[in-house]
Amino acid sequence: MLKRRLIPKLQMKTSAHGGSDRKVLVTTIQFKEVLEIGDPVSQAKIYEAQAADELIFLDLDASSDHRKPILEVIRRAAEEIFMPFTVGGGVRSIDDFRDLLSSGADKVSINTAAVETPDLINDAAEVFGAQCVVLSIDCRSEKEGGFRVWINGGRIKTELDPVAWAIEGEKRGAGEILLTSIDRDGMRCGLDLELTRRVAEAVSIPVIASGGCGAASHFVEGLQTGRADAVAAGTYFCFKDENPMQTRSQIRNAGIPIRMHR
Repeated sequence: MLKRRLIPKLQMKTSAHGGSDRKVLVTTIQFKEVLEIGDPVSQAKIYEAQAADELIFLDLDASSDHRKPILEVIRRAAEEIFMPFTVGGGVRSIDDFRDLLSSGADKVSINTAAVETPDLINDAAEVFGAQCVVLSIDCRSEKEGGFRVWINGGRIKTELDPVAWAIEGEKRGAGEILLTSIDRDGMRCGLDLELTRRVAEAVSIPVIASGGCGAASHFVEGLQTGRADAVAAGTYFCFKDENPMQTRSQIRNAGIPIRMHR
């Protein structure tokens, strides 16, 4: 039976303190309020020691600032951790994919560029393989019902429906979906189970649910009710007095197949 995954998410922004362009680990609330936590690579090493399955590094400023991906952080991470990780933020071309993968990333996440240039999904999958292409979908709920996809770090609304966009992404060659609820980001109130289930049931590729975990039970709900293949969380692991190994034990106790030891 396919084992589910537990994935800490390391969100990064340029530090607001000092005059450098230093990238720091942050947590966010609904993609707006930001709290600086510390060094992302140091935290990644802690998650590796706590037996996380994978990691996701996301540069939150890159698309809106029209910057290239953060290769220096990724190279450092690849030198210091020995587990699979995905990188997203500022990816706009095949060359960006190549730079990140050659710098140590195992997978590359695309969001804004995928919406603006959907053929990038096809091209990347053809050149590097679908297993390297993660389609990141950030969503907000609509007052009249349903959901819409947002890009540029949640600043720009599109007319895309997340379920339809996930289906198209799979057809174009994406190997995985990273699905994030902006409404629930950092709120610790639980994942959007309806949104997660609808997307997971519409595609055959793995879906990573993100946005809202505040208790171990939320991971269980995302994997069971939401039908997700994995759950990613950032705020939960930064502030909750539980590490990935402890959360993993609670997931296993709920009868969900998950790896227990590295």
